[in-house]
Amino acid sequence: MRRFIFVMIVLSSIFSGAPLFSQTLPSNEGTQNAAQVAAQHLLQWRRSRVTLADDWGELERYRADNTRLAALPADRERVVFFGDSITDGWKLEEYFPGRPYVNRGISGQTTPQMLVRFRQDVIDLHPRAVVILAGTNDIAGNTGPMRNQEIEANLASMADLAKANNIQVMFASVTPVHNFTPSSQDYFYTRPQARILALNKWLREYCAANAIPYIDYYSAMVDANGMLKREFADDGLHPNAAGYRVMTQIVSEALKNLMAKN
Repeated sequence: MRRFIFVMIVLSSIFSGAPLFSQTLPSNEGTQNAAQVAAQHLLQWRRSRVTLADDWGELERYRADNTRLAALPADRERVVFFGDSITDGWKLEEYFPGRPYVNRGISGQTTPQMLVRFRQDVIDLHPRAVVILAGTNDIAGNTGPMRNQEIEANLASMADLAKANNIQVMFASVTPVHNFTPSSQDYFYTRPQARILALNKWLREYCAANAIPYIDYYSAMVDANGMLKREFADDGLHPNAAGYRVMTQIVSEALKNLMAKN
């Protein structure tokens, strides 16, 4: 019951934009009041997310730009960066000047939503490679409770689709989180460190078994206590400029090695 209540609170907070906790409540009091609060927030969220009711995968987001790209000559070095808000907020033209890299991140998305739009936002763009960074919102439960096995299945399906269409898939590790600032609390407590580690372990092993490049952001961004280094994010999850610079350096090396082949 407590797990259900907590998930409902998390969902309402994430999608409504409201803070998860306005103050720290004693556990007993929080448990007694949580069901009613969660029901109210969930109702508010449902009423505010009309777009997802009509377009759950958010296919409309990049439809026009996909049409524009389709009219351009094919680029042998085109790479699609595919993911959630961490990708969405990455200004690729600033960090990779002059490179034909395409941003297809959508804030808040989970792997089942990404799978829905994989053909439109990746395959139909005919890139050389796709860099997939996903899973943190699944762990948080943005679209409902998700087991790691279900996240893994969705990621494997994306890899299968990419391979079938001669696109090199590259998987990035899920990044760590911290709780060093007031704005980081929601993200930290909805993304257990153990689940991040388990998903990254699976990603590393899956990549090794399938000859897929593994982009290890996690190791470069984590501190000695398993937390995201404070200097890399202000809200505990989304990289700031320093965080994106580290990620840019890591993925640039991986893409350099890829482009050197053939």
